[in-house]
Amino acid sequence: MGHEPRPCSVLIGLGSHDLGVADATVHLYRRGLAPVIVFTGATSPTTRDRMPRGEAEHYRERALELGVPDGVVLVEPRARNTGDNIRFSRELLAERGVDVASVLLVSKPYEERRAYATARKVWPEVEVVSASSAMTLTEYVGSVGDARLVLDMLVGAVQRLMAYPAQGFMIPMEVPGPVVAAYERLREQGFTRRLLPV
Repeated sequence: MGHEPRPCSVLIGLGSHDLGVADATVHLYRRGLAPVIVFTGATSPTTRDRMPRGEAEHYRERALELGVPDGVVLVEPRARNTGDNIRFSRELLAERGVDVASVLLVSKPYEERRAYATARKVWPEVEVVSASSAMTLTEYVGSVGDARLVLDMLVGAVQRLMAYPAQGFMIPMEVPGPVVAAYERLREQGFTRRLLPV
């Protein structure tokens, strides 16, 4: 998205297979960009073996290992998709009496656009700033250690950017022609494990 991280009411780290999201969230917290962190996410087919206690809980444990005080971190353990991540985090923050005017939304690098579009649809009254770890695709694949998983996830993410606005899950976002062409080539090469059923 190219957003410049800036102070917000809360940091929300979106659960996934990538523990680097927790690291990026902690980095932003240490910069003083928000006083509260919410980690959100249950388990999914790609995380049930890696994160058996749930994505949000594993993220919390990572943040504590990195020195974040326990009282700063809230855990939302039920979300199974990005819309739920936003909805359930919003509910949790309201229950805890946290006044939210802006959200620093932390995701995997290739999910920034979809996370932003979903948050704008589900929680339109707050300002949303997207953030992730700054890295190249090669660096990202190296950090995850599974090129096939990353490419399957990328193809699925682009498909959702194109399909979800019509289904009411997110605001429309432009998908540049070269991205659509790369999506089609990768899909034709068999990177289809994360595609939506047609």
